[in-house]
Amino acid sequence: MKKTLFLFLIILSSCLMAQRVKVISGDYNFLKDQKFVKVVFKFEGVTFAKKKISEQQYITDRMEDIEKASGKEEAEKWKADWEYSKDKTFQDKFLASWNKNTKIEASTKFDKTKYTLIVEPTWIYQGWFGGIMNDPAQLNTRMTFVETENPSNILMVVEGIKAIGDNVIGIPNNNTELQNVMRKLQKCLL
Repeated sequence: MKKTLFLFLIILSSCLMAQRVKVISGDYNFLKDQKFVKVVFKFEGVTFAKKKISEQQYITDRMEDIEKASGKEEAEKWKADWEYSKDKTFQDKFLASWNKNTKIEASTKFDKTKYTLIVEPTWIYQGWFGGIMNDPAQLNTRMTFVETENPSNILMVVEGIKAIGDNVIGIPNNNTELQNVMRKLQKCLL
């Protein structure tokens, strides 16, 4: 009985999550016979937190908070982790989930593919964890499929709206929860 209930909750949460992805234009038909897709991640213009502040302001505020609580060294560690997570880990989670859940192989390293997916986070809320209480990470993203050789030819635009992380437990000074949001967002895309 417990296993059945657990499975039902997993399926229900996946369905609810899928409702957070909205096709703005186009459809998936162009991907039908594809084996590969190039993925490009862009973080320009993304806003942060409920106040929708710039990335620079987010980094400054977050480092000040960490420095007050844990010292300058921890703040610098967080900043390095943030840059690494943004440039590497978030992307790796998205791609690993894509490659696990679809028959189309995705990579940032492909040079010759017919189509490219541009993933652009537009709003990031890191969330917080405080023992028995939490506010999960959230992410808004615009995902645009274009022809690789003719990027002005937009085939489909999809928005991920408030994709929610699942931080049942967490560590206040890491970016793991946003990695999980990227992974979950991909699962809902296709």
